[in-house]
Amino acid sequence: MRFNPPAAWARRGGFSAALWPAAALFGMAVALRRAAYRRGWLASERIPVPVVVIGNISVGGTGKTPIAGWLAEQLIRAGRKPAIVSRGYAGRRQTVPAPVAANSDPAELGDEPVMLAQQAGCPVWVCVDRASAARRAAEEGAEIVLSDDGMQHYRMARDLEICVIDGERGLGNGRLLPAGPLREPAGRLEEVDEILVQGAPGPLRGLAFELRVDYAVPLSGAGRRSLKEFAGRRVLALAGIGAPERFHAALESAGLQVEPVPLPDHGRAALAPLIARGLPVVMTAKDAVKYRDASTGNLWWTPARVVMPEHSAEKLLGRVLGLLDERTR
Repeated sequence: MRFNPPAAWARRGGFSAALWPAAALFGMAVALRRAAYRRGWLASERIPVPVVVIGNISVGGTGKTPIAGWLAEQLIRAGRKPAIVSRGYAGRRQTVPAPVAANSDPAELGDEPVMLAQQAGCPVWVCVDRASAARRAAEEGAEIVLSDDGMQHYRMARDLEICVIDGERGLGNGRLLPAGPLREPAGRLEEVDEILVQGAPGPLRGLAFELRVDYAVPLSGAGRRSLKEFAGRRVLALAGIGAPERFHAALESAGLQVEPVPLPDHGRAALAPLIARGLPVVMTAKDAVKYRDASTGNLWWTPARVVMPEHSAEKLLGRVLGLLDERTR
């Protein structure tokens, strides 16, 4: 049986206890690095425009990329000029800032940046050094920079930190890697400016939001169909994301009979064997950018929309817009 780290990280048992010494060493390295930036031994670069980091302190998908795209859309509606920066996971290592277009190659620049370029309506830049990407975005006219992930990228100074958490998984067993899912100790949450919790918050404090999937779009062209039109049908669910279980549950709640396609985060599947089965293949927006050349087959992708209570959305957007007001005083 293949070991499943996320399942083991959900509780404290023999696995996490055995890896506690390694986690202690990891924690020491994390603390030393954080102290080095706080005390000025390592320099953080201040960008000439406000920087908002949307990240997390645990591994796995939490919804931070959709939140980055949603926040960019809200800023555009407010008449502002945001840009998004990313490290470009699953793409080739970009050592200098590279612009991302809607038709960029995800193998070159990363699947999430290409998805954001298609959906967010603002400039997107990738670089392993997010500070360099943010500086370039500001030079090109951005009034504010949103960093998709990068909470631990302390070389880039930030004006606001938003930590996104999966309400179902929470902080797992509360231990650091590799004994648990945490990149930083749980106490780090006391230092962030806002916490967003996807799904039921449970014991976690923060602003709740949901990612809803309502319809599917043919990969081969325009048009869309309500997911309820697929109710009762068996579908192959393609989700190379950090928490595919949420995607599967969303499809099942619409009445679809879901057969998951095993795939790692940022992974790519061979479509031919799936198409040959004659079942609809339903994938996430993050997956869809990797299969744009597929012109045949019963292939669909599902846009996910952020749903947040109005008062929470106003509070979050107000804090971000406040950064711009402070810079103009």
